[in-house]
This record gives sequence, structure tokens and C-alpha cells, in this order.
Amino acid sequence: AIGYGFARLIGSSIEKTIEQEKAIAQLEAAMKSTGNVTGFTSQQFQTMAAELQNLSTYGDEAVISTQGLMLTFTNIGREVFPRAQQSVLDMSTAMRQDLKSSAIQVGKALNDPIKGLSALSRVGVAFTNEQKEVIKSLVETGEVAQAQMLILDELEKEFKGSASAARNTLGGALDSLNNAFGDLLESKNVQGTTAAINDLTKKLQDPATQQAFSSLSTALIKIAGGAAY
Repeated sequence: AIGYGFARLIGSSIEKTIEQEKAIAQLEAAMKSTGNVTGFTSQQFQTMAAELQNLSTYGDEAVISTQGLMLTFTNIGREVFPRAQQSVLDMSTAMRQDLKSSAIQVGKALNDPIKGLSALSRVGVAFTNEQKEVIKSLVETGEVAQAQMLILDELEKEFKGSASAARNTLGGALDSLNNAFGDLLESKNVQGTTAAINDLTKKLQDPATQQAFSSLSTALIKIAGGAAY
């Protein structure tokens, strides 16, 4: 039973580590392919994700995946990105939809503020005609970042605090506990973990180890057989 429990713990640790590693790999691939106009490093993105995990019910690996998706909208710059990222979490929580859908909707709106507003209007985020005219004027005069800020102002007006409010519930506390436990299981030294696994595999494949295990198994069977009489 102890061996089984240990094996499950090791398996879960490996699974969590792989999930995190994949999210980071995709983030870094997006940084490279898009030119990363935000200027943030991979480690800075990961730090932001960890902070958002603590303030929401979302695991940092899910946030990192969202960051990679948001980077594909290359008009979202350094000043706008953190607010956009927070708005995605708040909107997903309030609308009860997945992070990917929210990231695409918010990303489209910020990437092309004139055409992209329709992506938000389809999920109930309404902009007045006056707001639309101001946004259009800002874009046409080259003030795209200012137009993006107005969009984020509206998103925050409707959804700000939703993610943290969900975190401060019983269910949110349990989700946060699960995320924290997941972090505990994640290996922070992937290369070291890989080397240790390869070393263990090599030892298990050693003929001397296999012979010792076979002898132990035979002895245990004989003891069990004797106890049955």
C-alpha cells in the first residue's frame, strides 16, 4: 500500500511537471513567433501567472497558456497586457466561460479596437455609440493604446474583482488549495528530475537488481504459503 501510494505521488508529480513544462514551452514559442511586443521575459510572465493564481481560482499553468494565446494579438503592448490578462480572468469568472474564449474575445477587441468590439458585444459587453466614436477617433489618430485603455475601462467596470471574489469563497479556497498542492508536486528542477528518473530506470534494469527482486518475491511467496497452513 505504501509503495502504491508512493507510485501515485510520483506519477502525479510527473504529470503536474509535464503540464507546467508544456504551458511554458508554448508561451516561449509564442514569444518567439510573435516577436513579443510586450518585452516581458518568460520568467516575468511566470511570476505574473503565479500572482494571478493566488488572487483567483485559476492555476498558474492555465494562466500561462492564456498568456501565450494573448501574445498572438500583437497590438497588445507592455502597458496594456497586465490589465488585459486580469480582465480575461475576471470576465471568465463572471461569465462562467473558459479562459481561452475570454482571451480570444478580449484579444480581438484590443488588437483591432474598431472592428474587435463586436467580439465583446456578442457576450453582452455593451459600448455606447459615444464610446465607439471616441475609440474610432483615437485609433484613426494613432492613439491605439488609449483606445485599448477605454475598452479595458469598460471591462473593469463590468467585471473587475470577479476573479478575486470567487477566490474568497469556500469553493475558491478549495480550488486555491488544490492549485497550491499542484505547485508542491511540480518539480522545480526538470533536468534534475529527468536525470533521477533515468538513473532509477537504469537501476531497475540492472540484472543484479532484477535478480534480487526475484529472490525477494520468491521468499515472500514461500512465507505466505507457509502461513496459510
